Amino acid sequence: MTTLYDVPADELIEAAAVELAEEDAIDAPDWAEFTKTGKDRELPPEQDDFWQRRAASVLRKVATDGPVGVGTLRTAYGTSKKGTNRYQVRPHQKADASGNIIRTILQQLEEVGYVEAAGGEGRRVSADGRAFLDELAGEVLEDLDRPELERYA
Repeated sequence: MTTLYDVPADELIEAAAVELAEEDAIDAPDWAEFTKTGKDRELPPEQDDFWQRRAASVLRKVATDGPVGVGTLRTAYGTSKKGTNRYQVRPHQKADASGNIIRTILQQLEEVGYVEAAGGEGRRVSADGRAFLDELAGEVLEDLDRPELERYA
């Protein structure tokens, strides 16, 4: 049986984003086109399917690292913030991602049934979410033409 750990993450996230978009399970709110993904960003994301991609990525991250909370995911999706002047020699500082985007995606994934609350520890993937990811991993593995992954089939 193929699991989400047996396929490359980028291929699984791409397939999950397409599946979530087809199901109409995860829809971007009205404010999503105007919001930035973090305080270190200047503009909102330009991808048309950003919300579905981020939701698929969050689902995979919760499945692999769970139980996790919004704060942990903000750190994981954060970036390295540069200084204001390119000639400064001080080190880069870490800037967290937007918590509202992550929190809203987690709430939507809970409504669909792919994620569930884990008491006071954050959220973890549900049985339906694990089955969804494992089924997609099997489909992705069949579509991949990579000989090094044949041992998982």
